[in-house]
Amino acid sequence: MCKDCGCSIVEHSHEHQSAHAHLHDNPQLNDKKTIEIITKILDKNDHEAEHNRQHFDTHGVLCINLMSSPGSGKTTLLEYLSEVADFTFGVIEGDLETSRDTDRLKAKGIQAHQIQTGSACHLDAFMVHKALHHIDLNTIDVCFIENVGNLVCPASYDVGSHLSIVLVSIPEGEDKIVKYPVMFRKADLILFTKIDLLPYFEYDIAKEKEMARKLRPNVDILEVSTKDEESLKKVAQWIRFKMEMR
Repeated sequence: MCKDCGCSIVEHSHEHQSAHAHLHDNPQLNDKKTIEIITKILDKNDHEAEHNRQHFDTHGVLCINLMSSPGSGKTTLLEYLSEVADFTFGVIEGDLETSRDTDRLKAKGIQAHQIQTGSACHLDAFMVHKALHHIDLNTIDVCFIENVGNLVCPASYDVGSHLSIVLVSIPEGEDKIVKYPVMFRKADLILFTKIDLLPYFEYDIAKEKEMARKLRPNVDILEVSTKDEESLKKVAQWIRFKMEMR
């Protein structure tokens, strides 16, 4: 967890909005000054996030926060999604270092802007706001925020998105949902990725879906593989449906 934002000591409650109320429940937060600093950080971030959301709304753009652990396939999903989606999208890409993922997206003709966070293990609303100056919202229908690969801190920072999609890949093992419940409680859609590898791993996907719905009963769940175009189309259809529901 990063040293810059205080996320190493903030309790990640099951709703970001309730984090403030639970600060006093954390035995590590027994210092009044520390509590005040963290509360100010979260409050300022929330205010900026709402500003971002209004900016997306003004341009009629649906914003989706894409979150997962490293290597679960976020960038690859977006590359292949560009081939089947009936809507245009741009990407705000977050990584600690390098612009490799952004270069991959641009090579596919996707409008993308890189945020290099340095030591920060998540994006926040202020980073996203700066990135918006580099994305032409008038030319896209959807803006993906591809968050830093991390199943902890991104769940606690509102970046101004309308929806959250969380990826969990088969090779990660079937304990990620139970180990990192905060992230999955925030999900509007959970994508089980690299589903074509299921025969090669001991992975009880039915059990994992059951666990996911215990955390968030109404969450949508899809299985996806970049080798299966129909599964990718289902993701695009889900997003299209959400666009039309706005």
